Amino acid sequence: MTDFAFEPGPLAPVECETAGDHPTLVFVKDLRHPPEKVWAALTDPAELSQWAPYTSDRNLGQVGDAMLTMIDNESPVDLAATVTRSEPPTLLEYTWGTDVLRWELAAMGTGTGLTVRHTVQSVDMVPKVAAGWHLCLVVAERLLDGRPIPPIRGADARNYGWDDLNEAYAKVLEIPVTEFPER
Repeated sequence: MTDFAFEPGPLAPVECETAGDHPTLVFVKDLRHPPEKVWAALTDPAELSQWAPYTSDRNLGQVGDAMLTMIDNESPVDLAATVTRSEPPTLLEYTWGTDVLRWELAAMGTGTGLTVRHTVQSVDMVPKVAAGWHLCLVVAERLLDGRPIPPIRGADARNYGWDDLNEAYAKVLEIPVTEFPER
């Protein structure tokens, strides 16, 4: 399964907002690093490739079009993206295929309060993306700590507790559990 120690840790505070036609996961994570360092992890393609479920063809810190490549084992999928807002180091918003991601960073002492707002197409995806961001942000935090581990992406996430996280977030969010999405 792994050649490194991995513990997903406790659930993050989450909510499901429903404004308009699509639900939005609100996922909150406190990080021990300043907003500028977290911003770099969210925007720099070299850093993104070490923790995110996708790679980027450019720095996401500038408004405009980009290509995000979803990595899932042997079958990467290119998804058009558009960075619609970039206010370093406090706000980043972009489309990702049909989804919208909004990253809000707030200084908290020497750390950062990170709020991820991920708008998806259907409510059954909300616990799934919560489980996915949970794993990715554990990896991101290890990267920021200077103790990197390989990214956890796609179906491989099931080897690191994705199923249990999906079920736990579904319970917290009061959304019926559905299976791992097949591509």
